[in-house]
Amino acid sequence: MKYIFAFIILLGFWLLFTFNLETHNLIVGAVASLIAILFFAKHFVKPVWKMLQPQRYFWFILYLIIFIWECIKANFDVAYRVLHPAMPIKPGIVKVKLNLKTNMAKTILANSITMTPGTISVDLIDDVLYVHWIYVSSTDPEEYSKKVAGRFEKYIKKIFE
Repeated sequence: MKYIFAFIILLGFWLLFTFNLETHNLIVGAVASLIAILFFAKHFVKPVWKMLQPQRYFWFILYLIIFIWECIKANFDVAYRVLHPAMPIKPGIVKVKLNLKTNMAKTILANSITMTPGTISVDLIDDVLYVHWIYVSSTDPEEYSKKVAGRFEKYIKKIFE
């Protein structure tokens, strides 16, 4: 079941990217999807039934909106810090305790933090994520964990766990 579902998703993405329903395109997409499944299906989401729950797609869309908004805010923040004559930065590496269980959810969170300007995920060890932050505004672990990961973590938990 996992392999069939992965094949359908990959073929669907192929068709969305190529936007072409000609026979040769369908054959190439099917072959490419099969080859990808042979190598990578073992890394697909384990309980396939989770991907069939419509509320996860709702939370994913909401997460995308929040992620885009946070990226816009972070872009302005970094631009302010770079263009300011005094260059108000206070860089450091913070240790963020995660409440996520699955590796997929932890990876998505780490990548989301890295894609947000001003932060870079450095390392992920068990339930601790080390993040380089352009302006460490607090020494309280709960406060900076909420600022760095809290904005994404609750949505990622609803999507992937």
